[in-house]
Amino acid sequence: MRRVDARAQPPGIAAGQSRRQDLLLLVLGVLIAVAIGVAGLLRVAPIERLDNAALDTLMRATATGVSSPDTVVVDIDDVSLSAVGQWPWPRYRLAALVERIAAERPSAIALDVLLPEADRVSLADIQKTFQRDFGIDVAITGVPEGLLDNDGYLGQAMADAGVVGARYFYFDHGTGETTPTRPGVGFEGVLDALALDSAHGLLDNVGAIGAQTRVSGFVNMQVDGDGVLRRLPLLIEYRGVLHPSLALATTMQALGVSSGQVVTGRDGPSLVIGPHVVPIDRSGDALLRFDGPPMDYASVSAVDVLAGRHPPEDLRGKVVVIGSSAVGLGDRHVTALSRAFSGSKVQSALMQNMFDGRVLRAPEWGAGAALALGLLIALLQGGLLVAGRSLLTVAVVTLGVVIGLGALAFAGFEYVGFVLPVAAPALVASTVLIAASAIRFWVQQRHARRWRRQLENARQVTIESMSAVAETRDPETGAHIKRTQHYVRAIAQRLRDTGRYADVLTDAYIDLLFLSAPLHDIGKVGVPDHILLKPGPLTEAEWVLMRRHAEFGRTIILSTSRHIEGDNFLSVAAEIAATHHEKWDGSGYPAGLKGPAIPLSGRIMAVADVYDALVNRRCYKPPFPHAQAMAMMRDLRGATFDPAVLDAFFEIEDEITRIAGEFRDEAAAAAAGGGAHVGSDAFYDGVETGIGFATPALAVQD
Repeated sequence: MRRVDARAQPPGIAAGQSRRQDLLLLVLGVLIAVAIGVAGLLRVAPIERLDNAALDTLMRATATGVSSPDTVVVDIDDVSLSAVGQWPWPRYRLAALVERIAAERPSAIALDVLLPEADRVSLADIQKTFQRDFGIDVAITGVPEGLLDNDGYLGQAMADAGVVGARYFYFDHGTGETTPTRPGVGFEGVLDALALDSAHGLLDNVGAIGAQTRVSGFVNMQVDGDGVLRRLPLLIEYRGVLHPSLALATTMQALGVSSGQVVTGRDGPSLVIGPHVVPIDRSGDALLRFDGPPMDYASVSAVDVLAGRHPPEDLRGKVVVIGSSAVGLGDRHVTALSRAFSGSKVQSALMQNMFDGRVLRAPEWGAGAALALGLLIALLQGGLLVAGRSLLTVAVVTLGVVIGLGALAFAGFEYVGFVLPVAAPALVASTVLIAASAIRFWVQQRHARRWRRQLENARQVTIESMSAVAETRDPETGAHIKRTQHYVRAIAQRLRDTGRYADVLTDAYIDLLFLSAPLHDIGKVGVPDHILLKPGPLTEAEWVLMRRHAEFGRTIILSTSRHIEGDNFLSVAAEIAATHHEKWDGSGYPAGLKGPAIPLSGRIMAVADVYDALVNRRCYKPPFPHAQAMAMMRDLRGATFDPAVLDAFFEIEDEITRIAGEFRDEAAAAAAGGGAHVGSDAFYDGVETGIGFATPALAVQD
């Protein structure tokens, strides 16, 4: 006999069908690549966030720690505020700080402090206040005229030192300046290649300071959607004039150039200032490159400069940014290297980037290249699947591609200063792999379910075929098989629902009981026809042969089951066939098993089998009424039947009668005009009361 491996996996997908599925995966991969690539072109937030995360990782990985050899911050820090006085300082103190710095001969000075209001402690302002509020003219003598106006004094100090002043542009409301606002530097070249932000208003230093400041730069900063500062605008348009940022204006001051030129190239626009080429995007923004946390950027405390407690070389020949890191002033920003980068050190970092030629660039062709690369990756993955490669192979290749993208991004960042958008192709590779795995898993599960259904069908067909053999020997048993099959399942479910034998009666086991029950009398094929089909009572010798059908059934089923490998679904059928005539008190056959030694499947089958034999016609008896059959079975509780099983049977009496009515066979029996002895029926002793019938008294010899 051909061996059947019940553990075998579902058969492989037919070649043509498998190829079609892999081609569909290839098309799906291309669609995924296009969708993600277009999202990258449009700078959709999830893609942009992934690219930003990659940029932050690269920045942290490549930070040198040697951050600012050409720039230094004079920091109005918390120590300076505590030692000199709280903010705002009188303008003459700021002027003194500027003069001290200028004396060290730096290459340029930037004041990263915006002073839009007049100094209220200025002597001239005090005179005006007394005159306005009290009508009193306060005379102040012995003070040089320049010191009467603190703002003017600071403005003069800044003019003498060539300090680059700060300003701030508004984009949400306009302001009404009466005089043109000039940046002090100019720009030329392909200005129409830029799409700069256009400001609506201006916040500048108070007039006495702003009027004397020859060069100014804006201090606007722009954080990304996740709140991290990664880029600074270098140019903003206001009233038709291009204005530089504080960092750009100060760098130009240090280089001694008064104009810059906008040029465009293959990678995008750039700003040329003296010998330096600064990459920018169409919006005029420059990507920042931080080489360490804030403490790695050179700084000198303002109080030490005022007190002359610093080496002169700290400031000599360098670009000096005057600013504040004091916590209370709030000029702190989240960056890839720190969550508390002061604005002045951000300006210092950008200026150092420009001096070193290390301003990062996101090339304009990057998004298009990412789209093309994503398509190539999707085609590679789909091609491997079409070529019949396993998902493991595709996963390994995908991992290699992602690692390769990481290496490419690192090389571009470290050696060329390019920020390549690798998130989109990496996401394509990952998404296609996940999609392919999900589809393959779904297809395999579908085929597995189909295979399981085929196995279930094969199992059912096997059981029904074997049952049909018994039916050909006994025309009365067709509906009997159906009824007992449903009785068994109903009893088992009731037992489980009430907590009896719940550890055994799982869903799978109950299904096996239902499938196996039809084979309980398969052994009748081994009983001679003259006994099986005898219309009258059997002799003692004939009973001996009749009772052997239980052993025959077990032998037949086990003989078949030996040819099935794996989980043998016929084992329960063999158990039922062999033990459904055993009795709870040990008086049954063929082995005389007693109590719990009888398998639960046999005990359940015994109840179902006897009830069906009682309430249906047999060649040796008429059908008994349901109530009489139930009473007769109740009398045998604990003798013939397991009490728990019989109680469960009684508890579902309505279900039992419904099953009996649904699968009636009276018409078939009447048409047959008699039939075989059913070895699993109840047998009767007593005086004959008619042709082939005995008195309805249950015999213990069953």
